[in-house]
Amino acid sequence: MKQKIVIKIHIDCEKCRIKAMKVATSALGVNTVAVEGDQLVVSGVDVDAAKLTWCLRKKVGYAMLVALEEVKDKQPEPEKNDGKENGKKEKEEEKNEETPEKSIPCPPCPSYHYHPYCTQFYIW
Repeated sequence: MKQKIVIKIHIDCEKCRIKAMKVATSALGVNTVAVEGDQLVVSGVDVDAAKLTWCLRKKVGYAMLVALEEVKDKQPEPEKNDGKENGKKEKEEEKNEETPEKSIPCPPCPSYHYHPYCTQFYIW
């Protein structure tokens, strides 16, 4: 779920603004960050707004959560075609589908060696 979060922060100087933006961009799921006056506008997917506000309070200073809204993407309406064309397209898609690749199991590693494919240490 895409979100838009507005957080009111106290910005005295350029250094504070940059620090606030760095903290906001480091949060998980954040796509864009913008400063509008004394507000920080953050948008992203599944961003924890309370945790972000807490981090800003800890690192920058005063921070208050003002707004949290869900952003809905505009979905284009599907084109309406005759049923005959849809049936032909479906058959072509079925023919074009490739079989999924099978995963190859990792070969056994010698004891106490690092294996680059499985990225794990094995103890035999």
